Amino acid sequence: MSEARKYGLAAAAGAAEGPPRSVGAILWRRFLEHRLAVGSLIALVALALLSLAAPLAEAALGLDATKVDLLSLKQPPSAEHPLGTDELGRDLLLRLLYGGQVSLFVGIVAAFCAALIGTAIGLLAGYFGGTLDTALMRLTDGVIALPLLPLLIVLVAVDLTKLGVPEALTTSENISLYRIVFLIALVGWTTVARLVRGATLTMKAREFVRAAEALGANHARIMLVHILPNVVSPIIVATTLSVGNVILLESVLSFLGLGIQPPMASWGNMLTGAQELIWDAPALAVYPGLLIFVTVIAFNFLGDGLQDALDPRAVK
Repeated sequence: MSEARKYGLAAAAGAAEGPPRSVGAILWRRFLEHRLAVGSLIALVALALLSLAAPLAEAALGLDATKVDLLSLKQPPSAEHPLGTDELGRDLLLRLLYGGQVSLFVGIVAAFCAALIGTAIGLLAGYFGGTLDTALMRLTDGVIALPLLPLLIVLVAVDLTKLGVPEALTTSENISLYRIVFLIALVGWTTVARLVRGATLTMKAREFVRAAEALGANHARIMLVHILPNVVSPIIVATTLSVGNVILLESVLSFLGLGIQPPMASWGNMLTGAQELIWDAPALAVYPGLLIFVTVIAFNFLGDGLQDALDPRAVK
């Protein structure tokens, strides 16, 4: 933990009445003071649990989420179908739950992978400096300068068989999921890289890092043991904030028909199927659109709450 954060937490503990509290207790109290973040965390946990419970809901309703029923198209809510059916007669509630699994998986995994890439690049650039720092930061600037959505549209449209990818993998029903995660992680690491580089430059000048160098610690140990734990706060905040953006980006690509491919459901491709039926069956667009909106907003509020809780300058 950085000295600045320790100072801020110590001041907070000293200002409070009663016995001293642990760092974790102070951070948790700060987080609880951000009511929107707490509400967002509860909403996200509820969404995740409901999505994971999709097979149980499927068994309880006695339905198949992928079964097409042309005799039950666009049905209103009923006892058999709590939210009605979609344009192919599939249960809308089950499609939303399975779509939540995919959208949340893409958002969380892609943001985590992007954070790993950005952390590695930021650590190397900030610690070694010089030519390596210049090269990595110019690479970062180049990625930032690229038009993100058009670039992803082009990359998603590339035929994987022409890139030497085995045919067994390209014909897998999950290939669109893996490709979206890979591509978003490939271009989404720049914010974390810049934040980690700046924090690493600050930490590298601290006394405990200089002491570790004087004692003969190698570069890998200094970066991973002494510097990385002290720059984890901006990584957590940036990753949390990026999850909502990733979900939104996946939804846009799926809406354009270039993201998650049917029969796999995601909130984005559910909107694709509903765009021509907005007047006949508005619920088909309202429900997935509302879930995307709530999820993105909740992750943003959660990131704000974590940023306030982890801010070493806060003393209350």
